[in-house]
Amino acid sequence: MFVQEEKIFAGKVLKVHICTMEGTEWLEEVTEDTTIEKLKEKCLKHYVHGSLEDPKTLTHHKLIHAATERILTESKTVAEENLKDKDCLLLIKKRPPPAPPKMADISSEEKKKQENKAPDKEAILKATANLSTRNTDRTVTQHNIRDFQTELRKILVSLIEVAQKLLALNPDAVELFKKANAMLDEDEEDRVDETALQQLTEMGFPESRAVKALRLNHMSVTQAMEWLIEHVDDPMVDTPLPGQDTPGAAAAAAPAPAPTPSATALGARARLSSQASLEEAKQDELTEIFKRIRRKREFRPDSRAVIALMEMGFDEKEVIDALRVNNNQQDAACEWLLGDRKPTPEDLDKGIDTNSPLFQAILENPVVQLGLTNPKTLLAFEDMLENPLNSTQWMNDPETGPVMLQISRIFQTLNRT
Repeated sequence: MFVQEEKIFAGKVLKVHICTMEGTEWLEEVTEDTTIEKLKEKCLKHYVHGSLEDPKTLTHHKLIHAATERILTESKTVAEENLKDKDCLLLIKKRPPPAPPKMADISSEEKKKQENKAPDKEAILKATANLSTRNTDRTVTQHNIRDFQTELRKILVSLIEVAQKLLALNPDAVELFKKANAMLDEDEEDRVDETALQQLTEMGFPESRAVKALRLNHMSVTQAMEWLIEHVDDPMVDTPLPGQDTPGAAAAAAPAPAPTPSATALGARARLSSQASLEEAKQDELTEIFKRIRRKREFRPDSRAVIALMEMGFDEKEVIDALRVNNNQQDAACEWLLGDRKPTPEDLDKGIDTNSPLFQAILENPVVQLGLTNPKTLLAFEDMLENPLNSTQWMNDPETGPVMLQISRIFQTLNRT
C-alpha cells in the first residue's frame, strides 16, 4: 500500500477551537509542524467558504490565543507557539489604518486652530485702542527692580566723585591712596585661584603667564588654557596687565616738588608760590593714583562671549559695549544688540542728580559719611561699577558692608514713597 511521505513524518494532530467576531465557531485539525500562517489560511477558507480570491484577506486577519490574549506570530509553527489540544483561537480582522484627511478637513482644522490661537501684542493693542487706561500701577514691581539696578550704578558714580574730593582734602591723601593702591595689588593677588593656577602650571605653563590668563578669563581654567595656547607665539604674552606696574612708578613719573627758595629772597609771596606748587604736585600724584586704580578695575570682556557674538555678525566694539552694559552675560548682551540698546555705554558713566532727594538722603547718612573717608570704600565702589557680580563680596566686608546696606535701605524707602 502506498502512503504519502508527509503523512509518515507528520507531527501530532491537534484540534483547536476557532471563533470569529460574528460568533461563528468550528474545530480545526492541525499538526504541530504547521505554521500559523497556514492555519490562518485554512481558517479563512472555512470562514469565507472557498478559495481566497483577494490576497489582502490573508494579510488583513490575525489569530489571537484567547487564554493568553497574545497575537500569534505567522512565521512560527503551532508547536513553537505552544498551542495545546482544545485551545481556543480568535480569528479577527485587523483594523484598517486611518484614511488620510481630505484637504477640506485640513483647512477646517487649521482654521479652528487659528480661531483658538491666543492673540499677539499687535492684535491686543488694536482691540483695546479705544479703551481708557486703568490700573497702570500693576507693573510697578517690575520697573522698581530695573530702576534699582540702574540707579545704583548712578549712585556709585556720584559717590566716587564725592569720595575722591573728601579723601583729597585729607593731609595724608597721597599716603592713603598709595596704601589703597597697595591694598588693591594685594587684593588682585588674592583673587588668583590657587587650584586653577596649579592645574595650569602642572601642564607646563609659566606661572606668570598662567596668572595673567586666569585674570583675563575670570579664573576659568579651560578658557585660560585656550588663551595660553592661542598666545604661545605672541611677543606680548608676558607683558603685564594694565595697572600691574609698581606702586612707586607713578610717584617717580610725577613732577617733583619745586625746590623751596630762601625765605629772605622771596618772602611771603615766594612761600605761597611754593605751597601752591606742592599742592599742584600733590594733586597730580593723586590724579595719577586715581587713574591707576581705575585701570586696575577696567572692564574685561569674556573672550568666548566676544567670539560668539562677533560670529553672529556684530562689530567687536559694539559687542564689547553690549557685554559691558550687561555684565558679561552673553544672552543679555545679544538681546541688547538686537533691541533698542538701552541703557547706552555712555549712560553707565552718568551719575545721579546731586540735588535729588535720594542722593541728599544718602549723603546725610552718618554711616555713609564715615565710609566715604575710607579709601577701601572708594575701591569697593570702583570694583562694583565694572564688576557688579562682586557686590556680594563688598556687602559682606566689615568696612564697606554697612555703607552698602544703608544705601540700599535709603533707596528702598524712598522708592516705596
